[in-house]
Amino acid sequence: MQQYDVVIVGGGHGGAAVAAQLRQRGYGGSIAMLIAEPDLPYERPPLSKDYLAGEKPFERMLLRPAAFWTDRNVDVLTSTRVSAVDPAEHSLTTSAGTISYGILVWAGGGDARRLTCPGHELAGIHAIRTRADVDALNIDLAGAARRVLVVGGGYVGLESAAVLSNLGHHVTLLEAFDRVLARVAGPELSAFYEAEHRAHGVTVTTNAQVVAITGTDGRADGVTLSDGRHIAADVIIVGIGIIPAVQPLLAAGAKGSNGVWVDDHCRTSLTDVYAIGDCALHANEFAGGAEIRLESVQNAADMAATVARAIIGDPAPYRAVPWFWSNQYDLRLQTMGLSTGFDETVLRGDPAARSFSLIYLKGGKVIALDCVNAARDYVQGKALVEQGVAVPADALADTATPIKAWHPA
Repeated sequence: MQQYDVVIVGGGHGGAAVAAQLRQRGYGGSIAMLIAEPDLPYERPPLSKDYLAGEKPFERMLLRPAAFWTDRNVDVLTSTRVSAVDPAEHSLTTSAGTISYGILVWAGGGDARRLTCPGHELAGIHAIRTRADVDALNIDLAGAARRVLVVGGGYVGLESAAVLSNLGHHVTLLEAFDRVLARVAGPELSAFYEAEHRAHGVTVTTNAQVVAITGTDGRADGVTLSDGRHIAADVIIVGIGIIPAVQPLLAAGAKGSNGVWVDDHCRTSLTDVYAIGDCALHANEFAGGAEIRLESVQNAADMAATVARAIIGDPAPYRAVPWFWSNQYDLRLQTMGLSTGFDETVLRGDPAARSFSLIYLKGGKVIALDCVNAARDYVQGKALVEQGVAVPADALADTATPIKAWHPA
């Protein structure tokens, strides 16, 4: 049996950051990082952007070179999956054998959610969650495939549609809701991005419920919608979110459901077990105290810092303003805060100029900003969100006055 003082399950941004920060903060115990994939920790955001486009080689996506982990005595066990957790024995059942831990940090992220309708098992259906996913997709795209169908109008779906449209593919995007980005943004931003994609030749269809995938000779050739329409395709990409990879923890008795519950120090209900990143269900003050999961690099990194501090005996509760970004065509969307529960929006700037911000208010206080090619608004808006500053809507809309004018003293 292999034994380590700290075992980290997952090699994404969060897992890698825990290992790096522990060493940076002087932790001298043994550390192992267990990664289900065959690769060292790498960046995930480029998968639906630069890597899919062939503009960024995988080597440039590595979070750290191999020597970094060796030099810091972090054992990285790739192609290692965890199937069970024994919290009483402090041990893991893995594909590499039994591994015992003093402290367990679960940074397992999630698996791409798949369609479950008839035909979901056909070839030619892809997700964009791992390097292997995109490599397989690019093999398909390198063939005779010209018609690409993207299911899902969230960030991954829109980003991949933008890349593939730029590469000359005929792209159709289907969204089950009545607008794209429905879960994360206001109607004004949805309308702007739908118009941008259509202007670039993408067919955007909302209120589109996929009820079956059709195929020929074992390969998908399109989908059938609930209204009876059939959309033909050579390749199908499914971007409909993730399923948190926490089943071993839940089976071991950890509290949770859609993710694993953690407190404000990222501790689960199991002794000596922490969880961070996409799979961590936590009460977030920027969501009005609701228990949510945040799928972002920011959340993974900030939770990693929280856990590293707890392990070395310098605890500080997790508190960080959520932020996100998305690159589509020549548009850079930067989001500060969470717009959940907003009751008013303010348009700052001109969408026709392709540089503007949509500011979300709740009870008169700024809770979030979506900034399109408006980096200054994004940077200056953080203080307003962090401290819940109340600003009159007409003042926010005045682009002649910088947002920092309303920063608290």
